[in-house]
Amino acid sequence: MLRPKEVCERLGISYTTLRDYVRRGYIKPVLTPGGKWRFREEDV
Repeated sequence: MLRPKEVCERLGISYTTLRDYVRRGYIKPVLTPGGKWRFREEDV
């Protein structure tokens, strides 16, 4: 599982862009029990 910062670095995008991608449904986060976003490597 990747943290948002790791996804941004791999894709070369900003956190704001990542949030937009999630909102538009381009990439789906998995929520941790604490409510944090994590992303599967195969989804990135």
